[in-house]
Amino acid sequence: MSTPLIEARHLKKYFDTPKGKLHAVDDVSFKIERGKTMGVVGESGCGKSTLGRTLIHLLESTDGEILFKGNDITHLNKKQTHEMNEKMQIVFQDPYSSLNPRQTVEETVKEPLMLSKRFNKAELREQTEQLMELVGIDRRLRLSYPHELDGGRRQRIGIARALALNPDFIVCDEPVSALDVSIQAQVLNLLQDLQEQRGLTYMFVTHDLSVVRHISDDICVMYLGQLVETSPSKEMFITPLHPYTKALLSAIPSTDLTQRRQRIRLKGEITSPIEPKPGCRFAARCPYAKEECNQPQMLEELMPNHFVSCCRAKELNEL
Repeated sequence: MSTPLIEARHLKKYFDTPKGKLHAVDDVSFKIERGKTMGVVGESGCGKSTLGRTLIHLLESTDGEILFKGNDITHLNKKQTHEMNEKMQIVFQDPYSSLNPRQTVEETVKEPLMLSKRFNKAELREQTEQLMELVGIDRRLRLSYPHELDGGRRQRIGIARALALNPDFIVCDEPVSALDVSIQAQVLNLLQDLQEQRGLTYMFVTHDLSVVRHISDDICVMYLGQLVETSPSKEMFITPLHPYTKALLSAIPSTDLTQRRQRIRLKGEITSPIEPKPGCRFAARCPYAKEECNQPQMLEELMPNHFVSCCRAKELNEL
C-alpha cells in the first residue's frame, strides 16, 4: 500500500479567548493520496480554512501529528520550515488582498524564485515568463498592478506564485468563491489541468458543494472543528449518511424543474466552539437527536471508505 502524500493524525488547533479555548480544529484525522484532491466542506466558521493553514504551518498545531511523505513534520525549526514551504503552498480566497498592491505581475511571480536564490538573472526572467504562460497570463500584462486586473487574472497570479518552486501539495482556500461563475469554471479547469500536468495534490476548501463535486476525489464534511463524514466524492452525493451532510446537499440549487428537492431547514442554536461539551456538536440542530448523542462520537466506517460520526447513522439510513 502506497504512503499518502499528506496525513493528519488527531490534529488540533485551539485559540485562546477570554472565555476559554476555542476549538477551531479538534481531533481531525485524514489522508490524501498523491495526485488526488480532497475537498473540505462546511459552513463558514467550521474550521476548514484553519485546518488547511495548520497543515502547511501558517498556523502551528496545538496537538496531533502532520506527516508528509511518511515523515513527521509537526514540529519544524526555521530551516526545515523554509524547506517545507517550497513543497507545500496555498492559494488564498481573496485574489486582491493576497497580492502586494505595490508589485507588478512580473515582480509578484518572480519573488519566490528570487528568494530561493537558485536562479541567475536570465533564468529568473525565463522562469517568470514560463509561469505566466502556464497559468494563462498574457505577457503584455507583466507590468500591470493588481488593481488594474480583474479577479480571474489576479487569482491566476496567485496560482502562478504558488507553483513557482514546484510544490507537491497545495491548499486551495476557497480560490473561486470571490469570482464570477464563468470565471470560476475557467480557474477550476486550470487547477485540474495543472494537477494532471504536474501531479499536484490538492486540499480544496470550499462551502460550495457544486464546486467540490466537480473537482474532488474525496470529500470531508466539517462541523465546528470536527469531521462528521468522509467518503469518495461520487458516493457522498448518492448516499449521504450524516444528517448535517444531508442538509447541506438539500441546499444545492437544482436545474431540474420536474423534480423538486426537499429542502432540509436546520433549526436550533449553534453550539459554541469555546470549550464545547463532549458529544455530537450538531445535536442541538439535529431533528433526530436523542440522549445517546450526548456521548462522544467517533468516525465509523459504515460503508467501504465511507466514514460517519453519528451514533444513529446506521439506524437512520437502514444500512
